[in-house]
Amino acid sequence: MKYKLVKLNKYSGKSTSLYTIFLEDEQKTLFDRFLTENKYTFISELKSIISRLNIIGHDTGARDQYFKLYEGNPGDGVCALYDVPDSRLRLYCIRYGSLLVILDGGGYKPKGMAAFQEDAKLLYENYFLRRLSSAIKQRMADGEISFTEDYMDFDGNLIFNDEDDE
Repeated sequence: MKYKLVKLNKYSGKSTSLYTIFLEDEQKTLFDRFLTENKYTFISELKSIISRLNIIGHDTGARDQYFKLYEGNPGDGVCALYDVPDSRLRLYCIRYGSLLVILDGGGYKPKGMAAFQEDAKLLYENYFLRRLSSAIKQRMADGEISFTEDYMDFDGNLIFNDEDDE
């Protein structure tokens, strides 16, 4: 699968830059897919998430309290964004401090489900971000990707191909 990181200018602002993953095969982003998958069943939650993204990008930055932290491996930045703390709809992300966030997909975690690992879709979304975080770290170590001087954007090779990593 070939994909690239793209900045979401609509949500990015003076406080945080928000990115997502554009899938070449589907000609859409994973964030767009998330919105489409949930727009009928969870419209109020989506409106809250979109409002939260606007606040993060333009006003407050990516504060810890907006996220369920430590959803991945230690140090990989994988977390879940909620519309409100008790919400069951989650949007998986990679946070780079409060200034830069990569949005993935996610889904609904039913009440009573102890862990995302019990749901195949949530498990896939989470592990995809873990692999992406690892690939970004490797590219940073190799000098292929860096942060801009203000740490609000990526600079470098933002195109990935899973076949290259196998």
